[in-house]
Amino acid sequence: MEAPTYSSLAALCQQVFSLSAGESMPDCPSAVTAPWCLTLLAEQVQQQQLAQLKAFLGERDWAVSGLDILACSAERIAVRLQLDANLEFDSARKALLELAAALGVELTLQAGNTQRAPRLACFDMDSTLIQAEVIDELAKIAGVGEQVAEITLAAMRGELDFQQSFRKRMGLLQGFTEERLAEIAPQLPIMPGAPRLLRALRALGCKTAILSGGFTYFAGYLKDNHLAVDVIHANQLEFEDGALTGGVIDPIVDGARKAHLLQEIAEEMHLSLDQVIAVGDGANDLPMLSLGALGIAFHAKPKVRAEAPQAIDDFGLDAALYLFGLNDRQIAELLAE
Repeated sequence: MEAPTYSSLAALCQQVFSLSAGESMPDCPSAVTAPWCLTLLAEQVQQQQLAQLKAFLGERDWAVSGLDILACSAERIAVRLQLDANLEFDSARKALLELAAALGVELTLQAGNTQRAPRLACFDMDSTLIQAEVIDELAKIAGVGEQVAEITLAAMRGELDFQQSFRKRMGLLQGFTEERLAEIAPQLPIMPGAPRLLRALRALGCKTAILSGGFTYFAGYLKDNHLAVDVIHANQLEFEDGALTGGVIDPIVDGARKAHLLQEIAEEMHLSLDQVIAVGDGANDLPMLSLGALGIAFHAKPKVRAEAPQAIDDFGLDAALYLFGLNDRQIAELLAE
């Protein structure tokens, strides 16, 4: 399919919504004045999809008062609608998730006053900043992958909480050498869009933190070699004679601790929670995702996606930049600094 041009997409949006999106990519999107913003993300978008979205909004009397095209390329389309609407966030979010699935796009709802750069961004690590669950990878190499998987399943069934399952899994890794860990760290696959997002956040003056149930050993490697991260809180590996003891150094970073750490860092920075965002993929990320201005479930399982305030499913981490009200031109300028 031929890549859209900004002018063709602007004309399509104007035709459907009767709102001008301009004739060329503006230097800066329009100011947000509405109480809500709805961002559509898709690889491509068709008139029928926009028409169905318009009908959905019209049925609920959610008036579209502004429209900005944030991205228009062969890889992605991002269109932001400002909504003058009296809505209940959670029920509206769930209805939009169902509509997005039916249309084959992503629809992200957020309060209008959250369309700005955060001052603090907190990230899970495994399956969020990297494309791996490190403890599972270590278990496979150690030959205990199936046993660790059984413990993980027991935790998912509610038979063990995170701390219990973490202690059991670590016990199976006794004897894993630090030398082998050093070989694994460079092989961790970075999540697409993660370096770009973190570089842009640093250029915006936003501090970033890893809050992870993974390990400081690997988070530190990412910070030193790949990602613009300021603060790390994760689980510490216990070594003796150059190998893992199988023990755990308290406190364990679980969901409750992630939420506590987010609030603690914000307080240390003299920030209110509406200046903070959180990003993660797992159920143990939900406590911190519920705290800030945005709580983004990234490539998450259905249960997490259904409960998190916002979600990004089919794009890289850098798609979060559109939720700050930035367009591609602004993002490129940030990354060039």
